[in-house]
Amino acid sequence: MSDTIKDVTRYMHEVGAQARTASRILARASSREKNAALSAIADDLDRNHIALASANKKDLAAGIAKGLDSALLDRLELTPARIDSMINGLRQIVALPDPIGSIFDMNYMPSGIQVGRMRVPLGVVGIIYESRPNVTADAAALCLKSGNATILRGGSEALHSNLAIADSIHTGLRQAGLPPDAVQVIATTDRAVVGSMIAMPEYVDVIIPRGGKGLIERISNEARVPVIKHLDGICHVYIDDQADSKKAYDIAINAKTQRYGTCNTMETLLVAEGVAEKMLPRLAVTFREKGVELRGCPITCQLIGEAAKPADEQDWETEYLAPILAIRVVPDLDAAIDHINRYGSQHTDSIVTENYTRARRFLTEVDSSSVMVNASTRFADGFEYGLGAEIGISTDKFHARGPVGLEGLTSVKYVVLGDGHIRK
Repeated sequence: MSDTIKDVTRYMHEVGAQARTASRILARASSREKNAALSAIADDLDRNHIALASANKKDLAAGIAKGLDSALLDRLELTPARIDSMINGLRQIVALPDPIGSIFDMNYMPSGIQVGRMRVPLGVVGIIYESRPNVTADAAALCLKSGNATILRGGSEALHSNLAIADSIHTGLRQAGLPPDAVQVIATTDRAVVGSMIAMPEYVDVIIPRGGKGLIERISNEARVPVIKHLDGICHVYIDDQADSKKAYDIAINAKTQRYGTCNTMETLLVAEGVAEKMLPRLAVTFREKGVELRGCPITCQLIGEAAKPADEQDWETEYLAPILAIRVVPDLDAAIDHINRYGSQHTDSIVTENYTRARRFLTEVDSSSVMVNASTRFADGFEYGLGAEIGISTDKFHARGPVGLEGLTSVKYVVLGDGHIRK
């Protein structure tokens, strides 16, 4: 295909028209048909471990040659464990209840009619994402189960991996008697695709971007289609002065070092001044052993000396996606909440405390899509939340918030049941 804007536009309109047609078929597909497709996709991926790994190696080699940083390469890599996790996610989605067609909140009105609501698909979901090829399978599966067709535009760095996964998706759809066009992976790396995709409201009902801040800001500013998004994952852990020290240590280390390049990784650690002298030196030793660069407030620097560089205002506002951690000592819970609500990105924040009242205050007053008590921020994930997988994390307040699973990919319509009723 030519890389001219005109050709890309024509190509994208063909993709959009095919998706719209497929969406109408999926909307009336039974749970049995959708589950059969998901199972067939999982089986085909399982049979093609070697082919997936081979395709991924091509992407990794190209990424290294282009000088991609370690965080991006980590996101790009499909290890055997990640392939297995992708397959298990598909099978978990099979086991989840199908939300489509469920009717709820049925009530009799004074007129005698019954009024309720029914869950329905959104229609066609466009997903624009970078690096992580597992998103191809996760997104396709969630859209399929929720009765939506989807158009997937992955990053150029993962093209071979994404197309290999798409082959299994199309095989599974055909085996189940569903249209392969229900899931379309864009086969060109031309950047004009994104501009075309976000300007097709006649074909695309919602856009979900997953990637860097620049990409998401561009889509939010230019899209003519509704967008479900989050810009940053500036996640906090606050260690209260009534925290269990072992829990606090384990959670802080895990939240930062379990994986660096994810949006639910802790970027700022807040510590109550009453326990800072006890907690910070021990934490600093472990963080430095794991290669984490520490940037701290003046009190933090006094307590751990050369182990931390002075932090500036920008450090509290930065999603590092790297082994860098900002640390601030705060007077109390009020100061911690104020800091999070000022600098946070409304993604995920956690408190470590044994004080029930403070835990409840944190849950109530921190304005984030996920708030936690005595748990690592790394749990902010659709799979861990029992959603089977997630199509992204939304920090918006409409239409969905937090990990977007099956229910987040549906809308509702009112249903009215009568028996010859007329309005008087």
